[in-house]
Amino acid sequence: MKIAGAPISWGVCEVPGWGHQLSPERVLREMREVGLTATEFGPDGFLPSDELLRELGLRAVGGFVPVVLHDPAHEPVLDLDRFVAAGADTVVLAAATGQEGYDARPELDAAGWQRLLTNLDKLDAQARERGLTAVLHPHVGTMVEQTAEVQRVLDGSGIGLCLDTGHLLIGGTDPVALARSAGDRIAHVHAKDVDDRIAAQVRSGQRTYTDAVDAGMYRPIGDGDVDFAAVAAALRRHDYDGWWVLEQDTILRAEPIGEGPVADVRRSADRLREILG
Repeated sequence: MKIAGAPISWGVCEVPGWGHQLSPERVLREMREVGLTATEFGPDGFLPSDELLRELGLRAVGGFVPVVLHDPAHEPVLDLDRFVAAGADTVVLAAATGQEGYDARPELDAAGWQRLLTNLDKLDAQARERGLTAVLHPHVGTMVEQTAEVQRVLDGSGIGLCLDTGHLLIGGTDPVALARSAGDRIAHVHAKDVDDRIAAQVRSGQRTYTDAVDAGMYRPIGDGDVDFAAVAAALRRHDYDGWWVLEQDTILRAEPIGEGPVADVRRSADRLREILG
């Protein structure tokens, strides 16, 4: 089973002011303690060196890269050397707004959409030239969040998708339905469960995304409203053999007393192993 971890499950995030940031040594050690053997990089600067991964017996599977794709004044360029050097295989792109955080986003016109789709194909080709797989991550507070926007990417570009079960549900897309209908385009999975009662408040504008994360919108696998058994069955029918990256976005106020976030990661890992097994 290709199950990996992600630093965001420990509250480590690229958004300024997100919350207390744990040390890479603690995060990676606790990944190994729950039986994970691989991880995404986390935000730029989080990992001091790839040597730390090797010392702890972890491999890098890739990383999350927010990039502005729609702005004619911004030429998107990927720095892929680190991915290649670390032996990673997946570049997880998000169509960034150009603003900080994920609580607001602009509207795109037709020209903006065409630039976004054209740039996705360019970055996809750049990654393939280096032996890497690029995927587009539908993500709340980015230019590709809602169902119609996901479909626009599927119809207008050739890039693969990251099936983020949480962000899709929050954005109004049923991850099971997408796995069934577009499973051949899915090349990476972020496995996160969601309390859809709180997610509905984000969709309606009653809560910001950040406030919802702080309120516990993301749950351990099996404690929320995503049908992971159905997602796994749908992807199995499409012969999916990529990574399942455990993510439960959280915001920490201070250094945890006791186990902290690793308790939820352990719960999710055990349940995902049961589902995939």
